[in-house]
Amino acid sequence: MNILIVLGEVIFLIVIFSLFYWLISIVFKQVAKLSWLQEKNVNITSLQRHISKILIFICAIACLALIGINGAVIYRGENIQEFQISLIRNLPTQFWSKFFTASLKTVSLLMLIKVSIPPLSRGIDWVGDYAKKVDKIKANDESVEAFFKVLKRIIIHGVWGISAILCANFLYLPEVVAKYIYIALKIYITIASGLLIVKAVATIVDTLDDLSLRYSSSNNLLNLYERLRHLIPLFKKCLEYVLYVGIVDFIVPEIKPIAWIGSYTPKIVQIIGIFFISNVLVEVAYFILDEFYVKTIDLDDSQRQKRLTLIPLMRSFAKYFVYFTAGVTILKLIGIDPAPILAGAGIVGIAVGLGAQNLINDVVCGFLILFENYYLVGDYVEVGKVEERNIEGIVEAIELRTTHVRHPDGQLQIVRNGDIGSIINYSKQYIYARVEISVSHDSNLDRVYRAIENVGQQLKIDEQDVLEPTRVAGIENFGENNLLLLTLTKVKPGKHLHIQRLLRRILKDTFSQEEIEIFGFSKS
Repeated sequence: MNILIVLGEVIFLIVIFSLFYWLISIVFKQVAKLSWLQEKNVNITSLQRHISKILIFICAIACLALIGINGAVIYRGENIQEFQISLIRNLPTQFWSKFFTASLKTVSLLMLIKVSIPPLSRGIDWVGDYAKKVDKIKANDESVEAFFKVLKRIIIHGVWGISAILCANFLYLPEVVAKYIYIALKIYITIASGLLIVKAVATIVDTLDDLSLRYSSSNNLLNLYERLRHLIPLFKKCLEYVLYVGIVDFIVPEIKPIAWIGSYTPKIVQIIGIFFISNVLVEVAYFILDEFYVKTIDLDDSQRQKRLTLIPLMRSFAKYFVYFTAGVTILKLIGIDPAPILAGAGIVGIAVGLGAQNLINDVVCGFLILFENYYLVGDYVEVGKVEERNIEGIVEAIELRTTHVRHPDGQLQIVRNGDIGSIINYSKQYIYARVEISVSHDSNLDRVYRAIENVGQQLKIDEQDVLEPTRVAGIENFGENNLLLLTLTKVKPGKHLHIQRLLRRILKDTFSQEEIEIFGFSKS
């Protein structure tokens, strides 16, 4: 019986609200027929749709409330019919008038807000578009758009939250309901404001970034900014995390079970700051090394080459030193004594060192190569054990464990410093470009020598890498049908391959013009 009464009451409510819905539809249809409102037909339809949604929402809430109250009565074992009759008799005479007034206020407020939201949203969008046009900076358009998007969402949700509190007061709901709605709204506004600040910071950073690029040059401090510019995403992310931690610190005191989290937020902010500052210090160290160690004007090629060789090692040392210091600082910050950890790491390091002798050998050899100046970055070398020397090319990098050598054919050869063996360095002071030429037994050697020397003289004039003209060292070998002549051209270090190829081509053209028979070229 009780269930049938509840079902009947729910159906009655639905019928009442359906009747209201039908009446509202008729009213709006008649209003839409008015000639002076024909142009605003779209707005009228939108208003009708909003009112219909509000009615459906109120109907659903009323049905749920009715089911909940009756369910509580059934749970207590009471009769629903007797309970409702008693409730109606005990209601004061002014209840229905107050209920009607409160409902009217609630519906009116919700309708007003629903109608006001679209123009408010369009107004915020217009302000955002205007802001993008005013600053004339394309780089921050995305950040500005994101900022106003979050701002619009905060304002709209905040308005709805305030309306919920007002509706609770209109309907004379218990004070605890309005209190919890207020707390929820406060938490939401706090979080949303934090997100808004994050977007605002991103906008400011993007704007300053664009302005810095506009006015930076190689002669001012903004040149350093160009080196640090790639840290901007990290900077924005760190700021974002700091703001999130601040939001948590502001919110958790409101929630007593997790209020203890607030005591850790300052340390978290400090750790984020240390992490970011360490990255900045690494980049500043790189900048100082490049600007004051490599880009010094009064350096000859040899000194510059040596400094370029040492730069990777100095960079690695600076990076690991900064990160090590940051790690120790963070450990102290969170209350962990780093001394026992470092002592344990030392013992482990000794144990690992005993089992990693090859690694130690490579590192020691790397230091010896650098400080005894066997070769530098940019040198053309041939390395390996004497009986199996097969690695040659231009040195591209010298690291603690390995040396990177670029073969003339393009392959990158990575050699352990401990396996370097003997070294032939073609880049110390000068080198001879050796070219061997085969001519016929019947050739006039004086004529051949003059042709080669003329080519050598012209080659020295045309090529800055040639230190002395090409000369004929003499007859290198006798063949069955030919004589093998050896020519030597003194060139700058590492330029011998280029000059060899160039000289062969010029000699071929010259011999063709002089009608000197060539049996072939060979490379020593």
